Amino acid sequence: MPAATPLEVIQAQLAAYNAKDIDALLATYAADAEQFTLHGEQLAKGHEDMRVRFLTRFAEPDLHARLLSRTVMGNVVVDLELITRNFPEGMGTLEMLCVYEVADGLIQKVSFAMGEKRLG
Repeated sequence: MPAATPLEVIQAQLAAYNAKDIDALLATYAADAEQFTLHGEQLAKGHEDMRVRFLTRFAEPDLHARLLSRTVMGNVVVDLELITRNFPEGMGTLEMLCVYEVADGLIQKVSFAMGEKRLG
């Protein structure tokens, strides 16, 4: 059976994120996948690091990622999302640019650029 396309992998990841299904989410990532800020620090490496990060986020009752645009070029998928979050100051949104690199049907690396936080 052929590996899922990069588009299918990223769509499955987004669906699992919005369902707050940690096992389905981690199943879209390679065991040694890495997460970074765009051009910056490493946020997580491997499933255990990612599990902690995602479960912390999943505790937010209003968490939701709405896809605004998606570009696919070969094994790279770039999503622009509007994330609804429960910030300490209250509910709000922020734009996030997610640059995914997919190989062998799994996310190998992702970098995030975060936009301005808006409350309300």
